[in-house]
Amino acid sequence: MNHQPVEGFSKLSKQGKIDWLIKEYLDGNKEHETVLTQYWNENPDLQKLHDEFSENTISNFFMPYGIAPNFLIDGKLLALPMAVEESSVVAAASKAAKFWIDKGGFKTTIINTEKLGHTHFIFKTEAHKLLHFFNFKLKKKLLEATEDITKNMRNRGGGILNIKLIDKTAELEDYFQLKASFDTVDSMGANFINSCLEQFGKTLKEEVANEESFSQEEKDSLQIVMNILSNYTPDCIVRAEVSCKIEDLKDDSGISNEEFAWKFKRAVTIAEIEPYRATTHNKGIMNGVDAVVIATGNDFRATEACAHAYAARNGKYSSLTHCTTDNGIFRFWIDLPISVGVVGGLTNLHPLVKFSLALLGKPSAQELMSILAVSGLAQNFGALRSLVTTGIQKGHMKMHLFNILNQFGATEEEKQHFVTYFKDKTVSHHEVIAELEKLRNR
Repeated sequence: MNHQPVEGFSKLSKQGKIDWLIKEYLDGNKEHETVLTQYWNENPDLQKLHDEFSENTISNFFMPYGIAPNFLIDGKLLALPMAVEESSVVAAASKAAKFWIDKGGFKTTIINTEKLGHTHFIFKTEAHKLLHFFNFKLKKKLLEATEDITKNMRNRGGGILNIKLIDKTAELEDYFQLKASFDTVDSMGANFINSCLEQFGKTLKEEVANEESFSQEEKDSLQIVMNILSNYTPDCIVRAEVSCKIEDLKDDSGISNEEFAWKFKRAVTIAEIEPYRATTHNKGIMNGVDAVVIATGNDFRATEACAHAYAARNGKYSSLTHCTTDNGIFRFWIDLPISVGVVGGLTNLHPLVKFSLALLGKPSAQELMSILAVSGLAQNFGALRSLVTTGIQKGHMKMHLFNILNQFGATEEEKQHFVTYFKDKTVSHHEVIAELEKLRNR
């Protein structure tokens, strides 16, 4: 079937969009309409709210929303909300939280909260001349020009921290940056930062045009390429860690505490030196981080991009977590660069986001940074603990068992049979199907 481009799709009603999709791509099958509308017919007010979060919305895409309890973080006992579809993520995090609750729990430290943005521009001039202009005139003008924008943020204790001129001409001809650092307090701050940067671009053009030390040819060469925040925030960073005496590790896998500590540390070391392993290792960390990021209405794409850039900051992709076993002490920690907010965005709109933040005690942005780092560390601990003892598939496939059974329409009675059947063995897709056939043919 040859599909035709559509004009004015965004102007169609929600029903009109669905009708067009079914006609153009789904052979007119109305069963698909039922799938889409089942999520909004029962609660039209909630759907209307969700419709306005994004563009061309026709339904909702539901994800499991679970709770990982027993997280002792900096002396406070919390239950973490996690929005994630992958089997065993919530279970692994919960198990890790329970493991550490009687060993002092998780400790966190906010190392810095600095966020970054840039005005990127091309300017055919001598770098030393531009630097002199920046230091003795432009920097002050940039701060003055943004005073109205930053007033409320400054009243809350944040604002522009610094502005630097960065010479990038060695990498790209005539390319410079205005690099600005910000403190956005409890907001993620994207709109605030971008508004400041756009004003930087306007002020830069105005001040260059009026600067007598630049020739007309130099003035005409100025091009503002873009003004945009950076999602790479290596100076907005939190550390989360756990530690205990090796003799207190008390793993229940049947190996000694010393062997467990040694195997665990070796697994982390492999992730530190081997990018193939580090990628999967860090993906597991982000399973825990992203689940809470989504549940609290923050931007998991920005979180992912920042974390992985940070993991490669030394020129080679490496583990975000680290482990030592010195002087009889097991220590496991993560340094996570992460920029999140608890005001603005969806935080006051999405009902489950509001619930999540209430559940966490209405944390500040810094407290949420700590919670997210702990969630990632716990998830990584749970995964590594399985990998170096029983193997990852035993626990993961048990959680995946119900996904397999649901694909084949298993009854509750059949599901209970399989829980018992796989109590002492590893689940495999092949064996589930074979046993289901036997059960149904009896």
